[in-house]
Parts: sequence; C-alpha cells; structure tokens
Amino acid sequence: MKAHIYLRASTKDQDADRAKAQVLEFASNSGFQVAGVYSENISGTKLQRPQLMGLLAVADPGDILLVESIDRLSRLSQSDWSRLKQILAEKQLRLIVVDLPTTHLQADTSVTGQIMTVINDMLIDLTSTMARLDQEKRVERIRQGMANKRAQDPAWTPPGKQKNVQLWQSVERLLIKLPTASVDEIAKLASCGVATVYRVKKSIKDRNERNSE
Repeated sequence: MKAHIYLRASTKDQDADRAKAQVLEFASNSGFQVAGVYSENISGTKLQRPQLMGLLAVADPGDILLVESIDRLSRLSQSDWSRLKQILAEKQLRLIVVDLPTTHLQADTSVTGQIMTVINDMLIDLTSTMARLDQEKRVERIRQGMANKRAQDPAWTPPGKQKNVQLWQSVERLLIKLPTASVDEIAKLASCGVATVYRVKKSIKDRNERNSE
C-alpha cells in the first residue's frame, strides 16, 4: 500500500522535516510503501501549497496521505478545508494521521474500517476546526501585543521588521531638500515604496511635535 508523506512548518525558522523520522518509522511499522516525502515551509492557512499540490497530483486512487498531525495539513478556513476534503475524496485518498490513532484504521478496507471512516471524518473535521481556531487566536494575540507595544512606544517596530536606517535617512534628506516633491517622486528617487516615504514623513512629524512640546 503506497503512502505519500506530507510535512509542513509555518516559517523558514522552523524545521519542516522535524517529524520526518517519526512518520517514516510509522510508515515502516504499518507496512506502507513510501512513494514520496513532500516537505515545505508555508502557512497552513493556505490551500495552494506547491508540495501539497504536487503530492495530490501524483497520488493514485487508494493511496494514503500520511501526516504527523492535522494541523500540519490544515489550518484552513472552513471553505478551503471543505475544498481540500473534496479533492481527497475525488482522488480517493485515505488520510492517516500519526497522532490520531483512530485514523490508522483507514488502511482497513473491511466493514469495521468503513465504520471507522465515518467516525474519523467527524474527528478530523473537529481537529481541523480546532487547529484553525488556534491559529486565529494566535494571530489575534500577536496583533493585540503589537498594538499594546505601539501604544507604549509609537516608534516601536516588530522584531525582524526594523526600519532600514540608511534608507530612512536618505528619504528624510530628500524630503528636506525637495519639500515640494510628491511622495511618488521621493519614492522613485530613493528607490523605495511610497509606504516607506509616508512612514518617514509621519516619523518626522511626530518628532517635530514632541520637540515642540
């Protein structure tokens, strides 16, 4: 029985292959023939993922899609999750999740296996929903934390997104030197986006207001 292993991590700082050995060991112990291992660093909220789509394109009817956990496969919205389930159904793929033991019977084609398929569909839907809600809560917590930091310090920028000091200084010099130039003109001269010019202008305005107090 052929199994296609799918591994995913959200960011480049995380290791998408972290669980590879564990999933390969599970496949070996289950007697599966591993047809391919598909690994990528991409958000689970996106349906269109190169490696996942590649796996689905080459898998044959009756093959197994093997993942470590549901959240590695999906943190999708309800509509995108429904679409992915539809694709799996059309491809006649059986989803087995290492950390969801009831799905292990998906390889069983007997009546018992068919009954478990119905139960697993409900469990997988529930787990997928929980993964999506967990993602939404995480994003909301990050937003709230960033909003609180900005309220305490208007000049604060998120880690990894600090301003390019040299570029900002260049934009500021152009704004001072060419006070009548448009934002678009300044952006072209500085080789940056107009959003950066607006941020620099706001920074100058805020600084001037603080100095005048």
